[in-house]
Amino acid sequence: MKLKCAILDDYQQVALVMADWSVIADRVEVLSINQHFNDEAELAVHLQDCDIVVVMRERTPMTATLLASLPKLKLLITSGMRNASIDLAAAARQGIIVSGTASGSAAPMELSWALLLGLAKHLVPENHGLRHNGPWQQAVGVTLQGKTLGLLGLGKIGSQMAVVAQAFGMRVLAWSQNLTAEKAGEVGATRAESKQALFEQSDFVSVHLVLSERSRGLVGQPELQAMKKTAYLINTSRAAIVDRSALIDALQQGWIAGAGLDVFEIEPLPAEDIFRHLPNVLATPHLGYVADSNYQIYFREAIENIEAFIAGVPLRRLG
Repeated sequence: MKLKCAILDDYQQVALVMADWSVIADRVEVLSINQHFNDEAELAVHLQDCDIVVVMRERTPMTATLLASLPKLKLLITSGMRNASIDLAAAARQGIIVSGTASGSAAPMELSWALLLGLAKHLVPENHGLRHNGPWQQAVGVTLQGKTLGLLGLGKIGSQMAVVAQAFGMRVLAWSQNLTAEKAGEVGATRAESKQALFEQSDFVSVHLVLSERSRGLVGQPELQAMKKTAYLINTSRAAIVDRSALIDALQQGWIAGAGLDVFEIEPLPAEDIFRHLPNVLATPHLGYVADSNYQIYFREAIENIEAFIAGVPLRRLG
């Protein structure tokens, strides 16, 4: 009898063409689900016969209650090697193996620049005006050359951001709790004297930290009020790093010029959420890692994880 595998939240319906699933077709029946389920009980009905579930980062939380309703589940695979929305302790108690995959950093870096440039050049309102016979030229764009990019976090993605910024002729400041001046200098950045200094001096602040208890709410009212009124905030990392209420105040009251957002505390973003409607927000539906190269890695390695699990030698285990 074949094992049953479900791939969750395949929004673009591309999971089955991004890798060669035929190599396990004789042993595993694979179902791709593109609908997102907010209701755990409803989702559990669709997964109750599954031995394997493949999830895409934090799109669907795998909570203790959901896992408890899936007694047949033996292997849970996530894209990436971190997934804060999987209850690893609950999975371990049920004997569920949790495996991850590699992921690339180029795609989220590129999206960060797309948001930054879109804001600086007013691309969306100008395009909208052109398409709908609106005003010919509505705003004056911001030149990046000579401006300061502040990077909150200087890991893989932050370091790539620093290199690109220098190609634009920008000054690069960086800050995180453990960042040294030497590490910043390796990618042509300067370590800010403090978090406050980073926000005060930057024309654009881009967030590139992993969400943890230390980084949760790291950007709040003091940081946003310290920014220039002409400055922009970019967040393609995790929504909870930035205090939601403080950011809404900053955007509505003009503490900052605008924000580019790819991540939200509830996803998909509710229809009436304010971030869908604020005029100084350029928002995308968590597209940072949604790219051909990443998807090819995710699903190829998911298949490898399934083959290894069947062989009794699980790969890339988490927890």
